[in-house]
Amino acid sequence: MRLTIVGPTHPYKGGIAQHTTELAHRLAGRGLDVRIESWSAQYPARLYPGQQRVDAPEMEPFPATAYPLSWRRPDGWPRLGRRLRRTADVVVIVVVTPVQVPAYLGILAGLGRARRRGRPGAGPSVVALCHNVLPHERRAVDEPLVRAVLARADAVLVHTDAEATRASALADTPVHVAAMATHLWTTIERAPAAADAARPRRRLLFFGLVRPYKGLDVLLRALAAGPPDVALTVAGEFWGGTAATEALAAELGIADRVELRQGYVPAAEVPALFAAADALVLPYRSGTASQNVDLAFLHGRPVVATTVGTLPTAVADGTDGLLVPPDDPEALAAALRRLYEPGVLAALTAKVRPPDATARWERYLDTLLAAAAR
Repeated sequence: MRLTIVGPTHPYKGGIAQHTTELAHRLAGRGLDVRIESWSAQYPARLYPGQQRVDAPEMEPFPATAYPLSWRRPDGWPRLGRRLRRTADVVVIVVVTPVQVPAYLGILAGLGRARRRGRPGAGPSVVALCHNVLPHERRAVDEPLVRAVLARADAVLVHTDAEATRASALADTPVHVAAMATHLWTTIERAPAAADAARPRRRLLFFGLVRPYKGLDVLLRALAAGPPDVALTVAGEFWGGTAATEALAAELGIADRVELRQGYVPAAEVPALFAAADALVLPYRSGTASQNVDLAFLHGRPVVATTVGTLPTAVADGTDGLLVPPDDPEALAAALRRLYEPGVLAALTAKVRPPDATARWERYLDTLLAAAAR
């Protein structure tokens, strides 16, 4: 089978690019003829002012990768589609953001999918792989754009039942669900850092891209009402800068307890971040699936999270973490106080187990290939 993945890949930074890269490696490991067609320029810098690529490789790039796509060159979009019509049996389009949908529609037009899904035998099978069917922060144009892509695919692959419901509401294309497979800089096989639960560090960690839906402001309010001697490290790129966070921390009187580590965190520096913290906190207001739970468990740390998306199934409340309602600073503060009650942190840490990447990927590949069959 000749399978082509269209989407961002390493060395673009972030979990979606890492997922695309590892997906290609694992499909090739099953004997498929795999290629990645990626972006030389994903979108204008004003739409994403941060660093788009990593400076040094954090995982093994996939060798059969080309970069023909650019937001500046719409003429290349249908050209790629026409080429794939000749060279691929399956095309997996990685839907990341509606901003890229015009390019994908151009590719689909080149494949002969300008108006409706293709009939069996009419070119390659097309699977729309949606990490998020719709953005967490939406514009009016997002739904019609995503609907146009889903309606032209033969199948849709999502990572949660809630996302499947959302996709089904947009188009009548068959939807398949596969739990997100772990793809964390390929460090998943490495043993987690030793968990010295007998010596609490009195420090928590918020990790990853900082956006409003992730609820950092809720965590700051909870920190102010929680244990008075606990500090917080916020490590990641800030969507819109750090000024609002700094102002809120100062207003709450906790500026001296909040360390802002602005910028993308290279993979080599991640273990030290987790080793310096007692737990990872995910105070999300909304969400689908998050690799950060796996990342914390990989490094032997429990997770305090909200009951959104897949977090309630990823974190066992009272076993390897604590769960609270979203957008509730008082409930989160109570959870932080409980975390530091005698024996609680040690008990949670002792139950943390690293994720089984191999088993998850086998299930994921089975579902993807079933979706591609028609």
